[in-house]
Amino acid sequence: MTLPQDALALRGSDPSPPVLSEPSDAADLICPASQVFDQPAIRQRIEARIADCSDAGEIRAHVVEILAEVKETGRSRISAAFAADPTAARRVLRAYAYLTDGMLREVLHVATAKLHPTPTPTDAERVAVMAVGGYGRGEMAPFSDVDLMFVTPWKMTAKVESIIESTLYMLWDLRLKVGHASRTIKDCLRLGKDDYTIRTTFLEMRYLAGDAALAADLQDTLHSQLFAGTASEFIEAKLEERATRHRKQGGQRYMLEPNVKEGKGGLRDLQTLYWIAKYLHGVQRARELVGLGVFTQEEFDAFDAAERFQWSVRCHLHLIAGRAQDQLTFDMQVQVADRMGYTDHDGRRAVEHFMQDYFRHATRVGELTRIFLTALEASHVKREPGLWELFRGRKRTRRKKLKPGYAVKQNRLSVEDETAFLADKLNVLRLFEEGLRTGYLLHPDAMRMVAGHLELIDEDLRRDPEANRIFLDLLLKHGNPERGLRRMNELGVLGAFIPEFAEIVAMMQFNMYHSYTVDEHTIQVVSTLAQIEREELIEELPVASRILKGGVNRKVLYVACLLHDIGKGRKEDHSILGARIARMMCPRLGLKPAECDTVEWLVRYHLLMSDMAQKRDISDPRTVRDFAKAVKTRDRLDLLTVLTVCDIRGVGPHTWNNWKATLLRGLYRATAHALENGLEDLNRDKLESEAKRALREALDGWDKPELKTEMARHYGPYWQGLDLASQITFAEMLRDLGETEIRIDTRRDTDRDATRVCFALADHPGIFSRLAGALSLVGANVVDARTYTSKDGFATAVFWVQDADGNPYEEARLPRLRDMIGKTLKGEVVASHALERRDKIKKRERPFDVPTNITFDNDGSEIYTIIEVDTRDRPGLLYDLTKTLAASNIYIASAVIATYGAQVVDTFYVKDMFGLKLYTKSKQDSLERKLRDAIARVAERAGA
Repeated sequence: MTLPQDALALRGSDPSPPVLSEPSDAADLICPASQVFDQPAIRQRIEARIADCSDAGEIRAHVVEILAEVKETGRSRISAAFAADPTAARRVLRAYAYLTDGMLREVLHVATAKLHPTPTPTDAERVAVMAVGGYGRGEMAPFSDVDLMFVTPWKMTAKVESIIESTLYMLWDLRLKVGHASRTIKDCLRLGKDDYTIRTTFLEMRYLAGDAALAADLQDTLHSQLFAGTASEFIEAKLEERATRHRKQGGQRYMLEPNVKEGKGGLRDLQTLYWIAKYLHGVQRARELVGLGVFTQEEFDAFDAAERFQWSVRCHLHLIAGRAQDQLTFDMQVQVADRMGYTDHDGRRAVEHFMQDYFRHATRVGELTRIFLTALEASHVKREPGLWELFRGRKRTRRKKLKPGYAVKQNRLSVEDETAFLADKLNVLRLFEEGLRTGYLLHPDAMRMVAGHLELIDEDLRRDPEANRIFLDLLLKHGNPERGLRRMNELGVLGAFIPEFAEIVAMMQFNMYHSYTVDEHTIQVVSTLAQIEREELIEELPVASRILKGGVNRKVLYVACLLHDIGKGRKEDHSILGARIARMMCPRLGLKPAECDTVEWLVRYHLLMSDMAQKRDISDPRTVRDFAKAVKTRDRLDLLTVLTVCDIRGVGPHTWNNWKATLLRGLYRATAHALENGLEDLNRDKLESEAKRALREALDGWDKPELKTEMARHYGPYWQGLDLASQITFAEMLRDLGETEIRIDTRRDTDRDATRVCFALADHPGIFSRLAGALSLVGANVVDARTYTSKDGFATAVFWVQDADGNPYEEARLPRLRDMIGKTLKGEVVASHALERRDKIKKRERPFDVPTNITFDNDGSEIYTIIEVDTRDRPGLLYDLTKTLAASNIYIASAVIATYGAQVVDTFYVKDMFGLKLYTKSKQDSLERKLRDAIARVAERAGA
């Protein structure tokens, strides 16, 4: 379209302004241009309203009033049209840019023709107004910034300064977020030489209004004196900027709350490709890269689809938030999925289908980036990766000689003759093995070749013994299987060779526990196993490292890691379905019958050890006995332990901690002992005797009467359930304890990444609940707890707590912790009232729907009923649950708390008021109703 010339074109305006970036096309908006901004009609309204006005403030007020109405009307029409066509993002972007262009030109017209008229302007009063940034590209999300540059030939005159000032005041009054700068051409050259971000904005400038000849002069000068001959340095700077941005965003393409604009595989990566292409080739549109041979048509189509999808997501984000919002948080994901028409089906939520599409597009963007950058290397405008860049952090080693048929191209692995190579279907898999064997990364030409011939991976190849041998060698032989798996996954090879794996590619698990998609989590699990084998995690994972060094069936373990979550995303329990898939796959992978059985068992029960360690009291002999009966052999125990460790570490970067490590190591040691010495060795009398002997040795300096009193005052569960350090602490606290006295001991338990809080006081009903309430009030998250009543009427309770970030409390915060606990126990603070004022659940966490399940188990412990409450985690939940149990005359011996993001499993070991298990169904049903009522009250209080 032809841009209108207005009064700001003070002198020498060219009727054909330079196309510095393609302007918005009024014929290709989401709704008719006249509905977005009817320029003639609006100009007429403004002229009529200010015709008789002489006061500058009054003129500005009238203009702002009219344009504010026009802005809201235009925005509402664009939004309504977008709701009806929720993936037409480009037409939406152009519509917002068109609306902004119209408002800006009217404001400039008033500023130059009405507020600061200049009948005979001088050379120095020339000015050109340029749109820069995304606005310069004509791409405006609903709440994008309006970035402007005012260009003058020389130092700014008072007249031009007044025009700019009036323009900005009106734009600010319209509540537009304006970024602006005033530059001479000389300024632009100076700044562009030193700052590549500024240089990029110059690359995208679009003429809006004013002196078009000055704008053209700026463009010519920049191309001849700044852009020419500097492509290489510009490209290197943009790629370094991209790497820095990725590091700030977490460095992963599969972060579950991605930044649509800045994240890996997001819009900024696509824009970086476009900037480089424009700088290098002068292209105005990405599709021109096909004609230049940079992308094939299929690759451009993928570029185009990813850009359309991501812009749609970003526009919906802005409209939902009512402001600029680029982080696709959990609460936003649900709403964007709904706006884009996704629905629940196949046992998965709409938001999970939506995010799977998002991550698939992000993956494709990564492939396109590699292809594009390699094309730049081929034309020598980007440095080839050297050995040090390829092997950052790894020792430089001598390359192995390539096998026949392969070639090194630009320091990457390629093939000599594509036709000859593809004549043997097995070569598709051999390519990845050769890359691992030699240490070379794959050349994008080779990746293109593979991605374009996935049809070669057919049923015959999948059942070929040699193909399966090669695949197993990828896992077992070269020490870094994660690199091969990740590249195979990104190119579609892994999903083609194992069709069941294709189902979990880019699959999101909509919860706060997992940090990665299911396929990336699986690769992280395999990667952790390889790191342990490389002896890189000996200090962090001593037990798993020792198991692997002692020797296990590596083939079984790697296959189990690869398949453990392959059943996810269906209606059926993923462990059961995954075990069936493993039973079907293992024989074709070449595993022996016994190995197949073990892999199937590991996949079926891969959560067993984690659940036992985190949801059960591992000091209870029955827990260890039941677990030992399930694993049956030391070999299976070893394999399951390593798989469990790798699985937990693969969930996310901060999921593994000393607390989980302590629980798993304790369960492993106790079970290994039971398997070696017989299950009958696990009995309460023996454990009690050993605990008493250890405490006597630790209290060696005590008087005999005091020592005798301490040994006689506790019941059996106390000796079996508490560690020696806590027993020593309680012995000191109980010495000469008065009937009305409350003693509290807080100290950091470094082995468990928690703060241990011990209480000693006279026993009374509901003590556990009151202690839990006190801890809730200071924001302490209870991860484990034990409470015991002594024979002489005292309560000894120990809680292990962490702060909101999952860390032990800092020493400076412990006095407040002790003070609040003391006030609560003395009745000075009532927990139930104080918790009413606690913070609500954060908005981003509210979409998580965790169904409540309550179970009663009378077989898991010899003397207690185990009540397991699986529900949505909320502030004060433990207090309300324990308060309900206390009101029902239920004695709580211990509580184990396992948190999985927004989900929590609170497990209570309880007896009734007569010291018996809860056997009757009516009593269980009544208690379950009360617990559910308590959960509902907590949910209402938390606003969820």
